[in-house]
Amino acid sequence: MTQHYFSESPGGELRPREVEVELAGAPRTVVTAGGVFSPDQLDRGTAILLRALPEADDLGPVGGAPLLDVGCGWGAIALDAALAQPEREIWAIDVNERSRELTRMNAERLGLAHVRVASPDEVPDGLEFGEIRSNPPIRVGKDALHAILRRWLPRLQAGGVAHLVVAKHLGADSLQRWIAAEFADLVVDRPSRDKGFHIIRASRPER
Repeated sequence: MTQHYFSESPGGELRPREVEVELAGAPRTVVTAGGVFSPDQLDRGTAILLRALPEADDLGPVGGAPLLDVGCGWGAIALDAALAQPEREIWAIDVNERSRELTRMNAERLGLAHVRVASPDEVPDGLEFGEIRSNPPIRVGKDALHAILRRWLPRLQAGGVAHLVVAKHLGADSLQRWIAAEFADLVVDRPSRDKGFHIIRASRPER
């Protein structure tokens, strides 16, 4: 498992390469490398998630609260959010140290000083988020995935919302049911689906 994108320390030398992707509605050149998720392109699931997300103006007050990208890879979701919302604090977390390094490199290349890249354990205790966005690492296995969601979904502040993209054949239906059963304080639904990918939304009601 040392070569998997969800490993902490991928094997092999870091060899960054440039790819062009569309983020925040425009082409951007970023760097990727082997040993991280989808190193050759913006993967289909993430692209579908980014198209399905609400505009910041539609989020109300939580649209200005910190945003968390869980499992950031080379940074696509965090970078897209940071480009669209230059005044917002964006957190990008990943257990994979190479993913974190690439996300830092890409944030610097794009002039995004408000992107905070961290390992999960480096996120301050008590920090709450207005949004969580994630293409979660389904292939880590059900128990590990559930542990990730148990750790971060409770960090949604009142009025906050999480958007997850999951392929139907990888268990979108069962994951939605589990989130709804596990987090009775969240409202869970599925606002959209596209090309075999489902968007799962989990919202914390205003107090």
